[in-house]
Amino acid sequence: MAKTLVLAEKPSVGRELARVLGCRQGGNGYLSGGQYIVTWALGHLVELAEPEAYGEQYKTWSMDTLPMLPEKMELKVIPETSKQYSVVKKLLHSPEVGSLVIATDAGREGELVARWILEKAGFHKPVKRLWISSQTDRAIREGFANLKDGKAYYNLYMSAQSRAEADWLVGLNVTRALTCKFNAQLSAGRVQTPTLALLVQREEEIRRFVPKDYYTVRADLGNFFVTWHNGKNQTAISDKEKADAIAEKIREKKFRITEVKKTFGSTPPPMLYDLTELQRDANKLYQYSPKQTLNIMQRLYETHKALTYPRTDSRYLTADLVPTLPERLRAVNHGEFGPIVGEIFRTRKSISHACVNNAKVTDHHAIIPTEEQVNLLSLNQEERRIYTLVVKRFLTCFYPSYDFKKIRVELTAEGESFSAAGREIIELGWKKVEKGIEEDEEEAAEQVLPNLRQGDSFVCKNIQLKAQKTAPPARYTEATLLSAMENPSKFIEDKKMKEYIGGGLGTPATRADIIEKLFSSFYVEKRGNSLVPTSKGMQLIGLVPPDLKEPLLTARWEQRLEGISQGKENRGAFIKEIKGYATALVKTVASSEATYVHENMTQKICPECGKHLLMVNTKKGKMLVCQDRECGYRRNVVTETRVRCPNCHKFMELFGEGDNKTFACRCGFRSKADKFFESREKRSSASKRDVQQYLRNQNQKKDPGVSAFAAAWAKSLEAAKKKGSE
Repeated sequence: MAKTLVLAEKPSVGRELARVLGCRQGGNGYLSGGQYIVTWALGHLVELAEPEAYGEQYKTWSMDTLPMLPEKMELKVIPETSKQYSVVKKLLHSPEVGSLVIATDAGREGELVARWILEKAGFHKPVKRLWISSQTDRAIREGFANLKDGKAYYNLYMSAQSRAEADWLVGLNVTRALTCKFNAQLSAGRVQTPTLALLVQREEEIRRFVPKDYYTVRADLGNFFVTWHNGKNQTAISDKEKADAIAEKIREKKFRITEVKKTFGSTPPPMLYDLTELQRDANKLYQYSPKQTLNIMQRLYETHKALTYPRTDSRYLTADLVPTLPERLRAVNHGEFGPIVGEIFRTRKSISHACVNNAKVTDHHAIIPTEEQVNLLSLNQEERRIYTLVVKRFLTCFYPSYDFKKIRVELTAEGESFSAAGREIIELGWKKVEKGIEEDEEEAAEQVLPNLRQGDSFVCKNIQLKAQKTAPPARYTEATLLSAMENPSKFIEDKKMKEYIGGGLGTPATRADIIEKLFSSFYVEKRGNSLVPTSKGMQLIGLVPPDLKEPLLTARWEQRLEGISQGKENRGAFIKEIKGYATALVKTVASSEATYVHENMTQKICPECGKHLLMVNTKKGKMLVCQDRECGYRRNVVTETRVRCPNCHKFMELFGEGDNKTFACRCGFRSKADKFFESREKRSSASKRDVQQYLRNQNQKKDPGVSAFAAAWAKSLEAAKKKGSE
């Protein structure tokens, strides 16, 4: 009897599938059982070939060979993972195998991982699809009991391949054009460039901003404060003399309440998490980067089986999941969640109807706990924090709205108007579970007011005259940039195209990599928690063709790609249009009269080519890189470490290389690295905190992989640098 081959995306997932399916016989890159053979990829095993594969002329980066428009896009086996590809290919063609189950991640990218392997290997046997949203034993068994026909996902594959090819055609052509034209390591892409443009636009607004002085007048009435306002309820006073006059006019005068207005307010529980919302909150609360949060979520999904599939853009559940919710509640009924779950069961609360909507779930539902109980002691601090966020958000959806009365008190004194705002809580509702990431501005400005009635009077005890300046727009953080990427429709004027912006710039699965790419390309640097475009990033936005930096491009592409996934659009026509677009972009760059200037050049000389080195800021310190795109030399200068100073216990920086590595702290402490560790070794062996920190660092190094285009792009640049013939 022929066996069924199961293809997973990663070894860890493959081994879990094998365990559930009873495949215990070990092999080289696979596990075998009576009915199934389980093997795995290592992320992508196959990718789009680099330009060099289409001819010798593309080995040298030159404007003369652009645009690069292959008649048919070729696939290549990734050299680093070719051994595992050979294992998978041999199994695919084994006489023992009669059919295949695609068990890669249930999404567009996962479909691409598997289909490219099958296409490269020339596989033509029957194909089924495993489509599940959690990695629990129960989910796996149910998934295999309800396998889908592989043909049902072929259009999804065509859509994914079209996106990958379009990114190759536009990204690599424009990158080579910019790099050759301006002799600098410049890159551009459909998602990366408009994302960078958002940061540059905000930076330009900040630079143009001229602050203005204004004043506010507050009166202390003993039990509460009141604020002056004009007839339009504006509290800012631009004229200092006027502010001073009002302050003097009401000093020690009597205030009388003219109106006490109470209005009912209600805030429903926040929706369940999708990946982007979770990344936003993790950045606000813990300063985790989007990439870091995604990696933590992958571990909670794959290793701990605690949470459902992370790479989702939906914040809703389907109706068929509702009967499983009691079991999921029981799974989290421990620790700090115990009293909350107990109340949910005791009062027979059900999940909010607003959270259940089949029409708003695409590939995957919102992120929620699985039916499997987790030992919290097995989670590290990062995992526990993210797990807690998801569980609390899940539990809030079983609670009613937060209801309150808004109280606004109007007062007069010496003909001037004042007001105070507060609120009276009627029903705490979901706020019993989650206080929220931050209060809104209105709630933060409110105060606890005494029992007040119209006609009551108070004497002014003190005056607060505060001088302030208008503030410029805030720089983006990774959290607010994710919001802008998710919903860039305000940057699109065409109303018909707004609806096709869909999930925005990139997908929940790719946005983290896009932001990381901005850092690694030295287009953006971090100051505190703020993202600031570098001179290189600012200049790039001035050099790229105008429509490449507009979100509208993504809107147009999403419209076509959505049609391809539904079988309504012709893939060939879409790629033909993209080739024409890539050609036009290259011509625009070639005809540009702009110039690029290295504003971060140092007096240090590159040891390999003799040119001046550039100083760049990375997320982990400072680095010297060669300005010549054909050289590619780089050296770390300063690295921010997690090693604490023995004097002030703050994190230190590491300078130099080799035997000259030196720790330095802002408090003045300095020590050669080898002597520092020798000294610490003598003082004590590794503390529990050191061990935990080491393990956390190791976890953070685990990377689920990047997109095929990102890998091809990076390898193309790297290969060119090594050969010195970009």
